[in-house]
Amino acid sequence: MRWYPLRFKPIYKERIWGGRRLQEVFGKDLPAGKLIGESWELVDLPPADCSIVDDGPLAGQTIDQVVRRYAPQIGGKHGNLLPFPLLVKFLDAQQILSVQVHPDINACKRLGKGQPKSECWYVIDARPGTFIYKGLRPGTTRDQLADALGSGQLEGLLNKVYVQPGQCHYLPAGTVHALGPGILVAEIQTLSDTTFRLYDWGRVDHSGRPRPVHVPEALESIRFDLLEQELLPTTAGRLVDGPYFSVDKRTATAGQEDLLPPGIMKVVLVTKGSGLIYDTSGHHTMAKAGDCLLVPAVFEGAICAQTDMEYLVVTLENSALCNALRT
Repeated sequence: MRWYPLRFKPIYKERIWGGRRLQEVFGKDLPAGKLIGESWELVDLPPADCSIVDDGPLAGQTIDQVVRRYAPQIGGKHGNLLPFPLLVKFLDAQQILSVQVHPDINACKRLGKGQPKSECWYVIDARPGTFIYKGLRPGTTRDQLADALGSGQLEGLLNKVYVQPGQCHYLPAGTVHALGPGILVAEIQTLSDTTFRLYDWGRVDHSGRPRPVHVPEALESIRFDLLEQELLPTTAGRLVDGPYFSVDKRTATAGQEDLLPPGIMKVVLVTKGSGLIYDTSGHHTMAKAGDCLLVPAVFEGAICAQTDMEYLVVTLENSALCNALRT
């Protein structure tokens, strides 16, 4: 079979804080009349959330079927990546999200539940004055945080960061965080949907009931020792150099080519512009803003920009740690 970049059918998630920006910015075919907060572009969480190949010879097959059958071609040196260790999304936050935290491996073991989750946000669009909460103010202790929750003073302990398009914020497991309103991000994370809500701003769901919070689990998962440099954004080159995945930012002017050498599986996430991904025989795949493509390890070719492009290239750096995610 001639190998090609795999595009998957998006899985749309209705959220009370969502909107319609994914359709406005990327032209995504959102379900009518719904506030869509997330578009899951690549995920392997069966049975409900398992990405399906959208085109080409493998159309209709799920990500786990493809990886199981073609492990060496897809994963290269990483071998059999089952389940697929990344979850890639776009998020449209029209309201502030809950204050939340994701556990690391040790917290999951202590709690006896959940899957570890580290992630990053790449800011694609943001209204002026848009902010996120990222971490706690330096010196905050567990007791202080618990007291602030009880007295309704949590916001004063959160580290507020104003953001601009082009910034990337890495959120290792244990980082307290929340997206502010008016922001569109690409989210790259380890394969987990474990979220512990610490606080939800007194919000209620469609039935008028408060959404559940998970204060004991969140307090058990929070890292209170984050360094100040871990709270800073990156904007160019290697955006994330984490233990589970790395993210590189690439830009290309119209007509410029960027090689995609074989040997390493890549996920290409296009944030601006459009281009063609060619293989060495001249076959090409269209890639435009809002696309997420899984480039198999055996694929050899290049990206040729049709218009000025910006895209993220995600790679797995440590197969041993990828395996740890599945334990």
